[in-house]
Amino acid sequence: MSPKSPSLSSPPPSSQSVAEAAAFRSFANGYLREIDPGIPVRHALADGPPALCVEWNLRGQRVAIRAEIVAPSLCGAQGFGRLWTRHLHEPRWRPVAPMRALQDLLGEAYARCEEAGGEGARERELELLGRVLDSYRETARQLDLAAREPREGTDFIDAERALVFGHWLHPTPKSRQGLTPWQARTYAPEEGGIFRLAVFAVDASRVRHDSALARSAPEIARDLLGADAAGLPLRSGEIALPMHPLQAEALMLTRPIAEMVEAGILRPLGAAGPRFTATSSLRTVWAPDSAWMAKFSLPVTLTNSLRVSRMAELEAGVAVARLLARGGAAHPTFKIIADPAWITLHSPGNRESGFETVFRENPFRNGAERGIATLAALTAEPVPGRPSRLETLIRRLGSGDPAHAGRTWFSLYLDCMLEPVIALYDRHGVALEAHQQNSLLDVRDGWPRRGFYRDNQGFYLSEAARPRIQGLVPEIGTIAALFFDDDEIARRLAYYLVVNQVFSVVARMGHDGIVREEVLLDDLARRLETIARRMTGPGRAFARAVLDGPTLCTKANLRVRLADRDELASADGAGTYGEMPNPLRRVQASARVLAS
Repeated sequence: MSPKSPSLSSPPPSSQSVAEAAAFRSFANGYLREIDPGIPVRHALADGPPALCVEWNLRGQRVAIRAEIVAPSLCGAQGFGRLWTRHLHEPRWRPVAPMRALQDLLGEAYARCEEAGGEGARERELELLGRVLDSYRETARQLDLAAREPREGTDFIDAERALVFGHWLHPTPKSRQGLTPWQARTYAPEEGGIFRLAVFAVDASRVRHDSALARSAPEIARDLLGADAAGLPLRSGEIALPMHPLQAEALMLTRPIAEMVEAGILRPLGAAGPRFTATSSLRTVWAPDSAWMAKFSLPVTLTNSLRVSRMAELEAGVAVARLLARGGAAHPTFKIIADPAWITLHSPGNRESGFETVFRENPFRNGAERGIATLAALTAEPVPGRPSRLETLIRRLGSGDPAHAGRTWFSLYLDCMLEPVIALYDRHGVALEAHQQNSLLDVRDGWPRRGFYRDNQGFYLSEAARPRIQGLVPEIGTIAALFFDDDEIARRLAYYLVVNQVFSVVARMGHDGIVREEVLLDDLARRLETIARRMTGPGRAFARAVLDGPTLCTKANLRVRLADRDELASADGAGTYGEMPNPLRRVQASARVLAS
């Protein structure tokens, strides 16, 4: 369960101690899932009953670690309490600080992980340790900010700013290389900074762009800049290129761009347009009155990856926008937020110039932003002493019977997110990378009423459906990275939709004491059985695989970091995924035993 409120007689925990425990929690959960599940044991205590623990024998470090499990989970994050360690040749257990225990786990992970070994292994180990410390410091800073400025608003951007701890199953969830604290005050989502975009002028012949709409990308760029666009000092034949200020500064320091500026080919025009603010992805920006959001490349490494946009992603976003518009994939309780246009500066000899900009629909304006929240924000671990966003919603809805309200909420949520995503794959051969941060819910009246999906990097098209898809959008067949065999799609969809997203809701309700995980997993299994009976295409096979498979695909975030690999730079996803035991099988087996 979430940390309890401190008693009146004890001071609240410091931001540093909470951040240190959070760093251990995210690293240890990855270690449990990807390296070693450990051994369940009971640890004798002098002041109470034995503590339920997991024990790891770290033979490479010649130590053992015991971690108290204060909030167990069948499908999500384990919550840890006290920690103990001992040398393998000694009988006595001693308390150990979370960061010290984390360093021992990190060293053992490198000793066991083959892909992390070889030349440069020690350098990679120290690099990862540095990122762990960066993440710890940023988490402590965010906790201090949250204490001064509670983030409890209910609009779209309020939820985007609410992620204090980051991804619970990532070893460096709040690591941001390339972004200083003073820059974060303006450009990071958590601090609510606002800024105008930097604008460049360049001859239209040097610009590449595409749009799935009647309105061209250069016209959309002018729309993005609002009333200021009319006053830009553009010369005949020039167009305006908007850019994130951070990226603009970085680009001006590169030789190709500096030479173009010096030659007068590319002209910086300064800041213009409305004031934007960052969404949870940092590089996608939003303004309350703009019809468009914009997604930029940024010179910042978050978690595993340098956040740059590749041409293949831009082209895929427009191609899929055309496909969805022509393919009749609309759903009454679910909407895909399209990325229907892009623009960039052409840099001879280079596939990308750094100016790659995606234009995204903005449905969250003119009052429609009220009550919109990412699943990541709803299910995030709350700061100590406060309830999670999901718990706040459900207890407000079901003050007399929160368990009943929780199950009803979960059923409506499945209506908005699980069923539409599987139906899209079943009918149209289009699967979505529907993880927590890319999935949003309309909960303005508390109950889930509509789901949304965003991200032009997250589409998987069925190879079996290629003839129909190419018939609708012929050029989509040239984007080879979009097409996958159904077996691989089923694996990845199981991770993003079920393991990452649905299981996060199940675990959050369990940790918050609203509904037991076993009950919600049983509800999920029943829904998947219904889907499997009703659907006839690949959606049916997917539902059966999730129900019947002994394992489910999971993301190997820790192993990716151990190898210091940028997962976004790996088109085939090699080494990015692993397997975990399927908790649905366990729950169904328990139900059969009880019924017999």
